[in-house]
Amino acid sequence: MSDFIFTSESVTEGHPDKICDQISDAVLDALLTEDPESRVACETVVNTGLCLLTGEITSKAKVDYIKLVRNVIKEIGYEGYRAGGFDANSCAVLVALDEQSPDISQGVNEADDVNDDLEDNTGAGDQGIMFGYACDETPELMPLPISLAHRLAIQLAKVRHEEILDYLLPDGKTQVSIDYEKGLPVSINTILISTQHNPEIDGIINEEEIRQRIKEDLWTHVVIPATEDLEIKPNINKTRFLVNPTGKFVVGGPQGDAGLTGRKIIVDTYGGYARHGGGAFSGKDPTKVDRSAAYAARYVAKSIVKAKLAKKAEVQLSYAIGVAKPISILVETFDTGVISQANLTELIKEHFDLRPAAIIKEFNLRNLPKKMGGKFFRKTASYGHFGRRDLELPWENVEEKAAQLTEASKIFF
Repeated sequence: MSDFIFTSESVTEGHPDKICDQISDAVLDALLTEDPESRVACETVVNTGLCLLTGEITSKAKVDYIKLVRNVIKEIGYEGYRAGGFDANSCAVLVALDEQSPDISQGVNEADDVNDDLEDNTGAGDQGIMFGYACDETPELMPLPISLAHRLAIQLAKVRHEEILDYLLPDGKTQVSIDYEKGLPVSINTILISTQHNPEIDGIINEEEIRQRIKEDLWTHVVIPATEDLEIKPNINKTRFLVNPTGKFVVGGPQGDAGLTGRKIIVDTYGGYARHGGGAFSGKDPTKVDRSAAYAARYVAKSIVKAKLAKKAEVQLSYAIGVAKPISILVETFDTGVISQANLTELIKEHFDLRPAAIIKEFNLRNLPKKMGGKFFRKTASYGHFGRRDLELPWENVEEKAAQLTEASKIFF
């Protein structure tokens, strides 16, 4: 299948599921800032006029959860006339949090394969499989469809926050379809943007006239700025551009749909371009390999592509609860590698320590929230955890590892 169209989507921070991801990660940030050893598995549910925090937390930190939740909702933009049935100041906030199960805790505190090496003392917080991916389609080594979908979603939120388009409301989604020829991206086939808006815009109340106005504004203020530095750009005469296809999008956010932490795992990762192990990220402390090992797998895959050992690389890791070392490591280069996958696996085992404690130490995951002023993981909860041009993410910094792989791979040529 060398010629095809591939599509990925993103959502704004005002999407109900993303509200939940941000609240769960804001809780994680707050707890780790006060107590870096906190164990956190925080889930959030939102609906009209309601936010529920639930899950398991063990921490010495003291957090005002209700105040924290209201601040996150307010910063997203759900306040006053823009709230639409979900106002930061008046929504009910329910807190139903338990402590982490001692059965889980004992396996994390002391791994089954414990020895005198301190990095072996922390077991994985759960079993599971995690995938990391990288390719050379974009400068950030991400697939173009999800990269472009995120760009559009970020710009859509920006023009709302800056009131460049003051009729926009917080909820929104983007979707991008890319034409591929001989396996390479060549053009933007379709752009779809669905954005919540006021029922009236500058005196316009006719539904079709409102949609046309929004479409024109989004092309000028969202699509063009978001794509101006790309080699592959949208063409107003060739690229299909769809805006609010149902006609209007006035009722949105938690009033329109309930939200839940962890329901946008494909948006969070590679837009469906690579496989996914199924585990969500937000609200989970670094001992949960669903999160930390997925970051490590991306780190490995990106290092391989950055070292030009392959044009595409997908890395699978698997873990057992309470065991430090990965059960398995698999790398797939889709016939783009310059050395064998067996040799790549050998390099990975030699140059990457993929035990949970080592990953946490390598990326400084427990201390980053405090270092970043109490906000680190929450920033990853919208617009993807990988390939972020606007954030300094340690798992994206692969220059040193790529250089090591380049040098070490010479023995295979």
